[in-house]
Amino acid sequence: MSVKPVKAVSIIGMISELDKVIRFCGDSHMFHPDDAMEFYSNTKDFVSVNDKNPYTAPLQNLKTAAEIAGIKLEYKKPRNMNVNEKSLIKYTDYIADNLERMVNRKLRCKQETDACLRKIEQISHFEGSDLDFTEIFKCQYISPSFGRLPKESVTKLEKFSDNPYVLFFPCTEDETHKWGAYFAPVDKKEEVDRIFSSLYFEKMELPIKAGTPGEYRKKLQSELKELMKEQDEIEKQINEFLSSEKEKCTAYYSKLEELNSYHSIKRYAYRYHNSFILVGWIPAENEEFFTRQLDAIKSVDYSLSDGKDEMKHSPPIILKNPPFFRIYEYYVKMYGLPCYNEVDPTKIVAVTYTLFFGIMFGDMGQGLIVAIVGALLWKLKRMEIGKILVPCGLCGMIFGFLYGSVFGFEHILEPVYKKLFGIDGKIIEVMEPDAINLIIYGSVALGFVTIALIMLVNIYSSLRRRNFEEALFGPNGVAGFMLYVSLVVGLVCTMFLGIPLFNIAYILCLIILPLILMFLREPLGRLCEGRKKWQPESWGEYCMQSFFELFEMCLSYVTNTMSFLRVGAYILVHAGMMLVVFTLAEMVGGVVGYTVVVILGNGLVMALEALLVAIQVLRLDYYEIFSRFYTGEGRPFAPVATNSEEQ
Repeated sequence: MSVKPVKAVSIIGMISELDKVIRFCGDSHMFHPDDAMEFYSNTKDFVSVNDKNPYTAPLQNLKTAAEIAGIKLEYKKPRNMNVNEKSLIKYTDYIADNLERMVNRKLRCKQETDACLRKIEQISHFEGSDLDFTEIFKCQYISPSFGRLPKESVTKLEKFSDNPYVLFFPCTEDETHKWGAYFAPVDKKEEVDRIFSSLYFEKMELPIKAGTPGEYRKKLQSELKELMKEQDEIEKQINEFLSSEKEKCTAYYSKLEELNSYHSIKRYAYRYHNSFILVGWIPAENEEFFTRQLDAIKSVDYSLSDGKDEMKHSPPIILKNPPFFRIYEYYVKMYGLPCYNEVDPTKIVAVTYTLFFGIMFGDMGQGLIVAIVGALLWKLKRMEIGKILVPCGLCGMIFGFLYGSVFGFEHILEPVYKKLFGIDGKIIEVMEPDAINLIIYGSVALGFVTIALIMLVNIYSSLRRRNFEEALFGPNGVAGFMLYVSLVVGLVCTMFLGIPLFNIAYILCLIILPLILMFLREPLGRLCEGRKKWQPESWGEYCMQSFFELFEMCLSYVTNTMSFLRVGAYILVHAGMMLVVFTLAEMVGGVVGYTVVVILGNGLVMALEALLVAIQVLRLDYYEIFSRFYTGEGRPFAPVATNSEEQ
């Protein structure tokens, strides 16, 4: 069994001790909380402990301040840090207020700096002229406007030629705009401004006493220098503040993260008068440590029960597999975790997926590339599929050696076979007619053996779950196993070995009897379970339904077995695709052309076939194997931990 045993723990204590218990459960990193209402029959006096989480607001406050300041807060497990809620909030407010104040100053200074740089860039377009902005702005009857106008808008000014005040006087230009000014009488200012605004004129902001462009630029540069100095000073203050508070800030942030996460346990707790009730799950191997710590909390009592005795509450699942098999848990979790009393299919997936992939993707060179790509995907991208591709690629290399294929070159290993095994040709000549028949028959035989073994797994799994109907009379139980094996063995012996097994005794005992048992599986299953009402409500309706179900079951034996023909088909497909690649390479001719076509062809075949094989093998596992013994309705064991630790 690859599922770790767990225990249900029920904790009862005074409500004043609830926070202490919750902190311990969180600190243990092994407590999976569950709804206490589901574990007790009489819950009319249970009241949900629905306290507001006091740590969410200060934690968010601290995170927001750090984000604005561009600081990355790192979680570090707090050690021996005893602070109350008031101290946490007070320190958080202190950090947030100081950071917010300094960051706001920094942002204001940055905005002023950007505005100053923009003004310097704008005034540069008027340098070299003898303009004196101070004198111009002294005019009482004329309103000047300096700025830039898009070049396409300059040509549109001709439309306003009847208005003598719509005149633009350019000074300089860049790629998209012309810089200059227009002048309007004070009484016509609104009208002229409206016209230039419609032409997308962008007005510069100039003080009344700007002086000449050169003088104004010097003034702006002086302001810029002061702003840069102030900005550096603020940055220094922020760095000094963070440096002095870094260790303490990290500790308080970590503590807040911890307490905020642990508080989520409280929503599973219930108040019963002056007491609380909290229920959850722990790994059975950690029982001694967990209970020893609980014993140290006064007024707290607890009880434990094995997961197998709490099946109605669906114990959470912790998978336990050796390193090689563990990488295939990725596929199992995609389908669904096993129930607590169900067989973990991880080892089955590991063996069948690797084996089928290797058989279907048999090429030494391409298998090596797949293994390398898989290792890189895991190393660089942390992709779970990368770890799976490594053993699959290596298995492909093994079968590639048997097929004699190295990047599609079919005869490159013949000297090796001659030296090792003393044979002139290849071990398996894929494209030979006899070998093709062997591959087809071998694929069907592989399907038969796989399905038969999975039926045995289902019998074992069903007996463990005390599902006698499925174990004894189901299509994948004892009756189904007898029928399936008897039919296949009888056909093989009769058609290929010349042994006539289909006599009356064989047919009656190994074919007719299993069919009858499967036909009556529901009432027989109820009898095995000791139910008084074992008969169906309507025998006529039951017989009609069972007949069609039985017909479908028998048909599925054939289709499921034939489904494994895809294993042999991909062996032939690979050889055929590589034959096409080398035919095209020979048609192109020349050393360079031949090499390029072979390399590109190998890459295309490798990518396409690896994808298709990976999908088809997963399909065989999910539909032909899992469907016979596995429900995948388990739920994961999820002990309470901080968000940072989960990542």
